[in-house]
Amino acid sequence: MAVAGEGPGPPVGSGSGSGSVPASGEEPFSPSVLGTREQFGEESMARVIRWLEKQKVPLDSPLLDIGTGNGLLLLELAKSGYTDLTGIDYSPSAIQLSEKIREKEGISNIKLKVEDFLAPSPELSGFEICIDKGTFDAISLSPEDAVGKRQQYLRSLCSTLKPEGFFLITSCNWTKEELLNEFREGFEILEELPTPKFCFGGRIGNSVTALVFQRKKVRPSILDKLD
Repeated sequence: MAVAGEGPGPPVGSGSGSGSVPASGEEPFSPSVLGTREQFGEESMARVIRWLEKQKVPLDSPLLDIGTGNGLLLLELAKSGYTDLTGIDYSPSAIQLSEKIREKEGISNIKLKVEDFLAPSPELSGFEICIDKGTFDAISLSPEDAVGKRQQYLRSLCSTLKPEGFFLITSCNWTKEELLNEFREGFEILEELPTPKFCFGGRIGNSVTALVFQRKKVRPSILDKLD
């Protein structure tokens, strides 16, 4: 799950289910054993696909995987019948790996691009569904201007996703309440998807947060706030 400024690096940190809300302008996260990449594997992909099928999302809906990594989510979506699939990653080596896997699987309807989501190209637009399963987490751990990069992420998301399009995010850094706050401008929550729970110190919480947002219809006041 890569974007500019983050590479393979350490596992992303925890915070989901902790109830800790970072103060405005602070760099909120540090790595933790609770938030490991294993939590973004098959279970995460299955969760996304189940929601798309439950909502009867048309199979030809333009879909973007933000920080596609090895592209396995796109492969599973293609095998499930989805036909308009795009994956981006800032890492050329990640895209090369995705292309090799795609060719090995004999799937041709997946477009793969080297793109920095924080500085997207003009043609990266018009998607009805955007999926993030760790990229926003990685931005949150950026050692340089994480707050500014999160704000730019929101601007990029608004330029990429169609009004009333769906944004599915899986995070092990952020609680539901924190994500609602981060995406309050221009988005509304539709659903919280069920995720695994953990018990720590006698308290039960979610180690992963998975939410579905819908982009609101464009209003000038919202665009002004994002500029």
